[in-house]
Amino acid sequence: MFSDKDGDPGSPLNDTRLPSLMALRCFEAAARRENFSQAAAELHLTHGAVSRAVRLLEDELGVALFERRSRRVFLTDSGRILARAVAGGLDLIRQAVEEIRLRAGQDRPLVLSCEPTLLMRWLIPRWPDFQAQHPEIEMHLIAGGGEFSFAKGIDLAIRRNDFPWPESYHAETLFTEKVGPVCRPDRLEWFEIKEGSTSLKPDAPQLHTRTRPDAWQEWAVAAGYPVRQALGQGFEHFYFSLQAAVAGLGVAIGPWHLVRDDVQSGVLVAPQGFVEDGSQYCLLSPAPLSSDGAGSKLLAWLRSMS
Repeated sequence: MFSDKDGDPGSPLNDTRLPSLMALRCFEAAARRENFSQAAAELHLTHGAVSRAVRLLEDELGVALFERRSRRVFLTDSGRILARAVAGGLDLIRQAVEEIRLRAGQDRPLVLSCEPTLLMRWLIPRWPDFQAQHPEIEMHLIAGGGEFSFAKGIDLAIRRNDFPWPESYHAETLFTEKVGPVCRPDRLEWFEIKEGSTSLKPDAPQLHTRTRPDAWQEWAVAAGYPVRQALGQGFEHFYFSLQAAVAGLGVAIGPWHLVRDDVQSGVLVAPQGFVEDGSQYCLLSPAPLSSDGAGSKLLAWLRSMS
């Protein structure tokens, strides 16, 4: 006698095979972005490769996962069911990989990517303190700004939230950005200083940077000053504009954490103080940090330094 759980091993009713992981990754990226081209760019594949992977997945399952309209794609009901499951499964995999990497840091140095100017002017000067507190953690610091991928060997990243990152990334806020005009103490003649108020003179030389071209306008809005277009010397990176201010070439917009050491040592002054500009710096990881892992220790230290 056969029980109900017994049956023909070759029967379709007993087919528990899963689709290929690559097909599921292509589908998940396309479902999250609702755009095959963006999914292809994220996965470093061609549009055709992603489209074929999704089509093969649909053929294997026997259902349509997307409605295709012109250049946009939209999830069907079946697509939404699968998207939730695949996203949850990939998140579990990312969490496991992150925990393994952060727990087994002795196998290779953990890679922390940090925006270049923040790395040079704030993080590196304080890094010996982290090493003294956590000699068991080996971490490699690299400079990098803007978009990045954890698939390229980065374990953790510090970024300002001025660009969209994938929803799957886990973000922990480190500190709020505060900015203000800074110059050398012997260049205060560029400011109109009266009792109870300080303002930048119209002919004061302003320093600009390509990486944050709207810094002056954003500061004016945050501080409640009129927004005015002003010509001035431009530099490729924020670091150079701050060094130019130290050299006495003009007035730069200085984020507090990038100029704090210079202000406290008297190398620079901020006659109008600092105001929050609405942005934040975050520590990004591929999954939530384990409570006793290297990532959590780094997070606690970073917050203590801010």
